[in-house]
Amino acid sequence: MNKMIKTLVPVAIVLGMLASCAQPNLHPMDMTAAVQSAKTRADHEALAAHYEQAAQEAVSKIDEHKKLLEQYKTRGYLYGKQALNLQSHCEAIIRSYQQIANANSEMAKTHRQLAESAN
Repeated sequence: MNKMIKTLVPVAIVLGMLASCAQPNLHPMDMTAAVQSAKTRADHEALAAHYEQAAQEAVSKIDEHKKLLEQYKTRGYLYGKQALNLQSHCEAIIRSYQQIANANSEMAKTHRQLAESAN
């Protein structure tokens, strides 16, 4: 029983990591068309809201991976030789999502400014 638990825990963790590593789809709508057709205050406000939502989703992913990182640091003994690799992987994902969050926040800010100057 103990051996089965030692086998299943790492498998579950790896599956969770694989699911969390999927490419982020933070822009499900056709952003090119939406940006090109934005002319009114409402258009730019909608785009700003979309980018703010995308930034918030990225921040949620950051929080999720910070929790995983803490797990890998405090319980590294559970992961054996892979503990440092898992920590590095989480740190890289955190940096990536931070860049995504920052970029989306900047886009939201720009569209809020455009909304102010629109009709």
